[in-house]
Amino acid sequence: MPDTLLQPDRGQPARSIALIAPDAYDEWLAAQPPRVRTALAAQRFTGKSGSHAIYADEDVQAIVVAAAPDVWTLAKLAEALPAGTYRVGGAIGPAALGWLLGQYRFDRYRRADDTGARILLTQDAAGIEETLRLAAATGWVRDLVNTGAGDLGPAELEAAAERLARDHQASVTITRGDALATGYPLIHAVGQAAVKERAPRLIELEWGDPAHPRIALVGKGVVFDTGGLDIKPSAGMRLMKKDMGGAAHALALASLVMAARLPVRLHLLIPAVENAIAGNAFRPGDVLRSRLGPTIENTNTDAEGRLILADALTRAGEAHPELILDFATLTGAARVALGPDLPPLFTDDETLAADLLAAGTALDDPLWRLPLWDGYDEMLKSDIADMVNAPDGGFAGAITAALFLRRFVPKDTIWAHMDVFAWRPSARPGRPKGGDAYALRACYALLKRRYGTR
Repeated sequence: MPDTLLQPDRGQPARSIALIAPDAYDEWLAAQPPRVRTALAAQRFTGKSGSHAIYADEDVQAIVVAAAPDVWTLAKLAEALPAGTYRVGGAIGPAALGWLLGQYRFDRYRRADDTGARILLTQDAAGIEETLRLAAATGWVRDLVNTGAGDLGPAELEAAAERLARDHQASVTITRGDALATGYPLIHAVGQAAVKERAPRLIELEWGDPAHPRIALVGKGVVFDTGGLDIKPSAGMRLMKKDMGGAAHALALASLVMAARLPVRLHLLIPAVENAIAGNAFRPGDVLRSRLGPTIENTNTDAEGRLILADALTRAGEAHPELILDFATLTGAARVALGPDLPPLFTDDETLAADLLAAGTALDDPLWRLPLWDGYDEMLKSDIADMVNAPDGGFAGAITAALFLRRFVPKDTIWAHMDVFAWRPSARPGRPKGGDAYALRACYALLKRRYGTR
């Protein structure tokens, strides 16, 4: 998405988009010339809330009827209008972001469908830079998740982190090989069956003044998940290129934090692995030792995401951050409970929960809180080790996965876990089918609120 799609309105020539409240439509229509009323009548346009019409006129090119502009008010128009420059009378607020996202295209594997640019002029010049950053971050998540696993392995995630570091003068540390096996045994165990070129690693990026509050962003980076020896059926494996969606979210959120120069000491951690099948793949029944120390009876090789996150969360906690946010495409149970649109939010901190939920509602980027129910913690008991990674039976699967992660977060650290889907199963205006960002804008708003005024 080019930065030129959103520009300050300095009175340059442009076609108009009329944004009308539903209860004002009849009055607006009565004031229009006969040619406009005839054009709308021919389309049987009635001014229903959420509807739009496109027509030719000397000035007005389109009309959108909406109670109030939200993120997606203009998204469908941005897809449907012919190339050109447009303006909307009055403030458009968050709808500018939808205008940009409505023009997102993933064309890495096919000839670009060049329908031309649709430029929107806005009177909110001060908000342009931030809106462009949000659109770019969302587009980056989409691009990473949409990329085939053959073209995006642990090395490519490492390269993405290094490019981000160069852009913002951050430092990157990569742990692999013997150092990974010794220091991060769970990450090593999950990824050890991959070919050498796709070997597992822990990617760490640090940025900001060490004197500022330390925060950690952790993203699950399983670049492809076969399920391991507990192999997935073909239908379950079809979308597993998206299993690094948590890493994509963490990278994108880190980019927003650094671009805004929030006064924080940022620590980004991505355990990057491929859960492959080979003679040295980790097995059901293996007992694995974690970086923190507790042993884990591996009851399911397809519950690998929580294993690699456990070591990454441990590493994040060793630096004593005041806040940890983690993102992971972790459980099918979360989708069964809440579907694709609502990422479950898990946290023991009431203030953090309230702030994240409020930000999600305000920004049309919702989350839904699920409990870290202590009564289910006993489901993680093992007969031969300190815990299992996946309880039998499947009850409360998203909750028990979050409870497993909680064991690796320091008790005095504020922490939230987002079980994101990272995929849009069907298209909506501004949100094409495929990879997508969930809770990204809500988390960024939270960080700006907490740290942006220092």
